[in-house]
Order: sequence, then structure tokens, then C-alpha cells
Amino acid sequence: MRRRALTMTTVAVLIAVLLLGIPGMALGSLYILRSADDDVHRRATQIANVVDLNVMDQQAGGGHALPLDVMQATARGATYPMYVRVKMQDETRQVGTRPNGEVIEHTAAGRSGAQVTVGIAKSAVWRRIGLFIGLGIAAVATSFAVAVALARRQSRRISAPLIYLAAAAEQIGAGQASPRMKKSGIEEIDLVYEELVRTADRMAGRIAAERQFAADASHQLRTPLTALSMRLEEIEYLSEQEEVRQEAASCLEQVERLTGVVTDLLRSSRAVEASTEAVPLPKLFEQQADEWERSFAKAGRGLVFEDDAGVSVLAAPGALAQIVATLIENSLKYGKGATKVAARKVGKGVVIDVSDEGEGIREDLVDAIFNKGVSTGGSTGIGLPLARGLAEGAGGRLELAQAAPPIFRLTLNAVPKSINPQEILPAGAIVSVGARRRRR
Repeated sequence: MRRRALTMTTVAVLIAVLLLGIPGMALGSLYILRSADDDVHRRATQIANVVDLNVMDQQAGGGHALPLDVMQATARGATYPMYVRVKMQDETRQVGTRPNGEVIEHTAAGRSGAQVTVGIAKSAVWRRIGLFIGLGIAAVATSFAVAVALARRQSRRISAPLIYLAAAAEQIGAGQASPRMKKSGIEEIDLVYEELVRTADRMAGRIAAERQFAADASHQLRTPLTALSMRLEEIEYLSEQEEVRQEAASCLEQVERLTGVVTDLLRSSRAVEASTEAVPLPKLFEQQADEWERSFAKAGRGLVFEDDAGVSVLAAPGALAQIVATLIENSLKYGKGATKVAARKVGKGVVIDVSDEGEGIREDLVDAIFNKGVSTGGSTGIGLPLARGLAEGAGGRLELAQAAPPIFRLTLNAVPKSINPQEILPAGAIVSVGARRRRR
């Protein structure tokens, strides 16, 4: 839109400048030419009148019929180099030299019979016209440059609020109850923003109720599950029958698995509470390195982070940390060799690849790896589906880019360089999710 507005404004200004500039320069040139002709005619008539007066004075007994001083003054005061010739029956006087080439000349006849001829070189008039056209072209070019600069400023003034408005909508989509945005001064855009805020307020109530329900349900489930787990452990410990102890251990394992599912669901409900922010990737990678390098070193494997994106991403810090931690944990559990987390800029987005040197995903699980309950090991099979849901909630995408060796790809929106994230998006604080404890 910014480019389109700039193009339309520039074209409109160019047309206006051409429509006004070219006729203006043509009319100005014609005016200069006619002014020169009128000036020659006026001066010839003026000198002829002076000669008539001098002739009358001479007949009365004094003066000279040919006013040499007036002729000289007329030539000196002219805009262009001028020659003046006065011819009478018995005498002719001339000031200046008649130029070669074309001249603009006028002869006035006085009542005394004198003929006064005044002329200027036409080339001098054309030089003035050329200077005028040159100044006109410079003025047109300057006006066009100023107009383009103003058009760019105006296009930025119009497009920037729209980008901020999109970011505000992104915040609402991520669950932020009250998006931050400065008034743009454009009534239509401000009206849309105010409506977004009202919509966010209505959504906040419903989201709060859903979060409270999820928290209450998780709490009410965890309490009896904990009691059941303790009872099963007691049975396993006190029973003298091997068959009973095995059944108790099997039930205890199932209860622990169910507890893990409830914990993941609770973590998912809490993750949506975060709002969209400008998350710097170096800070995210530093936090993840602190969380996982010790576990990888203990397993005799390497963990490498590479940030070639050079921009922040739009995401909920907690959700983003949860996604990356899930991918790193899966690589630690089921992968081999060094694990690499690499970020790069692709178009208007950022791609984060998590890969290792393991055998990868079995062919029969490739299409179902993000389905709930699907696992390559003894896990609950909820980690990857949860991570994909968090990615989609942030306006991104999580996919399996390559099965063997495995590459999980997270695509997120980058913060546009044309906006200041501090005006609408706070710098995201990276939430530590902690290295999850593996079952023995």
C-alpha cells in the first residue's frame, strides 16, 4: 500500500506540474517577447513627443530640436542593448549601433515630421526567454522533488498505522486483552483500532472463563490422581503377593502417565495467557542453551545454536520457549549426534530449524507425528501436538521438514523493519520452561 500511495501521489504531482509548468513557461516566454516589443514602441513614441516639444521651443527661439541627452538616457535605461535614431529633414542623430541579425524595431513619426527609430537585438530577447525557461525547469524540478518527499512522508504516515494495526490484531489473536497502539491521527484507522480494543475486551472475559475452567479441572483431577498414586504405591510396598505388586506397579505407571497428560494440558492452558511480543532470538537461544547444554553434555552430545536471521520475531515468549524446548527435548530423547538449532530470515518471516544426526522418524509415523497420542517412544504423545498448537496460536507454523535425518521447522512472523516495536510491542522476556525430568 505504501508503494501504491507513493506512486499515485507522484504521478498526480507530475501531471499537475506538467500541466501548469509547460503552459506557464510558454505564456511567460510570450509575455517577455511582447513586453520587449511594447517597450520599443513606447520608447520610440516617447522620444518622438520630446522631439516635437523641442521643435516648438526652437521655433520660439531656443533649444535644439534633437534631444541627444534623452536619446542617451533612453538607451542606457533599457532592459536590452538598444539603439536610437532620430531623423529630420536637415539632421540625423543616432545613439548606439544597429545590431546584425534580426531586430525588434519600431519607428514613430512626430507632428514635426521627425522619424524616431528604436530597436533591440532579437537574440537578446531570446537569451532572456532561455534564462526564464531554465529557471522554470529548475522550479519544476524542485517542486517535483519536494512533492515526492512530501508524498513519501505522507505514505509513511498512512501505511505505518496500518502496520501497527496489524500488530495490534496479532496481539488480540494471541490473547492479549488490551493491545497497545498510539493514536494515528487518521480517523478511520483509529475507529478500527477502537473497535479492536472493544472486541479484545469481550474476548478477554470468555478467555478468562476458559482458563479458569481449565485450571479448576486440572486441579480437581490432580488431587484424586495424587491420592490414587499414593494408594497404589502403598499397595505395591505393603503387599506380599508378587502378582498384586505387579498390577499395582502397572496401575501406578498409568496414573503417572495420566498425571503427565493433565500437567501438559495445564501448561497448555497457561501458555495461551501470554501476549504477542517482539522476541529477540539471541536471548531465546541463550536461555535454551543454559537449560539444555548440561543435559546434552551428560549424554555425550553437542548442542549448537545459530542465529542468521538478524531480526526479532512476533510471538508469545513463553509459548516460543515451550515450542523450542519441546523440539530440543525430543532430539535429546530420540536423536543422535549433535543437535543444531538454526534461525534464518525467509521473506517476511523467520525459520527456526531443529535437527540432529539420528535415524529420524519412521515412515509410518511421518504423517501422524503431530497427532495426539502418537509417539516414537514411551511418552504421552502430547508434546508435539501441543507445540504445533502453540505455534499456530502465534500465527506461525510447525512442521516436519525432513524425516531422516530429522528436521523440525518452526516458521514465525518477523517484526517489520518499518515499525518500532517499542511503540506497540514490548520486548519479550524469555520464559524458562526448565528441562523436564525424564522417567527412569
